[in-house]
Amino acid sequence: MRLEQIDAADPRDVLRALRAALGAGPAVGFGSTREQLPAEVPAGTAVVLTTSGSTGVPKAVALSRSALTSSALATSARIGEGAWLLALPPAYVAGVQVLVRSLIAGREPGILSGSFSPASFAAAARLMASSENGVRVPTYTSLVPVQLQRLLDAAASDRDVAAALRSFEAILVGGQSLPDALRERAADAGARIVRTYGSTETCGGCVYDGTPLDGVRVRIVEGEVQITGPVLADGYLGQPDRTAAVFPADPDGTRWYRTGDAGLLDEHGMLRIHGRIDNVIVSGGVNISLDRVEQIVRGIRGLESAVVVPVADPQWGEASVIVAPRGGALRRSEAEQLEHARTAVAAELGAPARPSRLIVVDELAHLPSGKPDREAIRQLVASLH
Repeated sequence: MRLEQIDAADPRDVLRALRAALGAGPAVGFGSTREQLPAEVPAGTAVVLTTSGSTGVPKAVALSRSALTSSALATSARIGEGAWLLALPPAYVAGVQVLVRSLIAGREPGILSGSFSPASFAAAARLMASSENGVRVPTYTSLVPVQLQRLLDAAASDRDVAAALRSFEAILVGGQSLPDALRERAADAGARIVRTYGSTETCGGCVYDGTPLDGVRVRIVEGEVQITGPVLADGYLGQPDRTAAVFPADPDGTRWYRTGDAGLLDEHGMLRIHGRIDNVIVSGGVNISLDRVEQIVRGIRGLESAVVVPVADPQWGEASVIVAPRGGALRRSEAEQLEHARTAVAAELGAPARPSRLIVVDELAHLPSGKPDREAIRQLVASLH
């Protein structure tokens, strides 16, 4: 099947391409990297999203028409049918799914004009209002936590934004952990929030408020969350070994997706996520490899021995902190050294990957092997942050 790679800058171009891809047209490819995609993809493929994923290494995820459709139908079965507002970048899976849900429902989506702001969100929400046979058409949207926080901050003094938040039948929030305090603020503001969990490999969110969507199953294997169901991606283009490792099959042929997340199923069968098994954070909905951040930081004079560790961040969900031994790190002022590191990391990995802080210590904790004791360093940072 032919693959058409498009520029996702205009959501309307993405919508047109998706409409064709879900029908008889060519598959469409776009995403968060500039990787060159193949001209041909396996039959049944509708969308190929390039993403740095949980490893920080670019990969092309192949999503079939069947998987995308199954996800959209399962969402409507869980939260209801209606009209959707796109307030996310269309090149990421959550944005793609807003458009796919709209196409499956046979409704034109609302599209937020320009960059995201509380004012533009409120204006777009007003335009969504409609009725059929005298009955209001329910509206839905999907956000990441930092967008929700900006809206709640604005709603405290802006009636239009407050009304916009209340107008949606449900607001899906995913991409990173949603702090309980933020969810409570949303509830107090009258916003109906649905916390979602999933990834590009599962066509976006497939667990809502801890409960898998219809047809989706979750299991925990050696502490890792694994998912199966009709929403799974077909795999990674051109990477059969990685596909086999990440999508193992049971003897009966059931395919599972190894998420790389640590979690458990509580006594009520609700999924609880504890964080990443690997050394990756999710900051503002963007997966960031701390190994790659550390590699860049260590290339800076004075930070050759630095260690980069994760911390919780009230705005972005997670952030990274540089911890360096005293001496080398003080060749410049700490503020200058941090700014140098942030600039270098942004140039290589993008602004979301920039470390938030530099902490200078007399001596880094080490394991008997001579390697940095990352857990001890992380605990130190957590106590100071």
